[in-house]
Amino acid sequence: MGLMRAVPGAIRFIAAGIAAIAVGAFMLRGTMHMWDRDKE
Repeated sequence: MGLMRAVPGAIRFIAAGIAAIAVGAFMLRGTMHMWDRDKE
């Protein structure tokens, strides 16, 4: 039963990691676009 109770926490941890990576990639792409705009 201990394992079953730990599963939701693991899913939440994985979801938070994916969300953090997605936000980081989105912000990185945004800064890249800003740099490209400054060069022109």
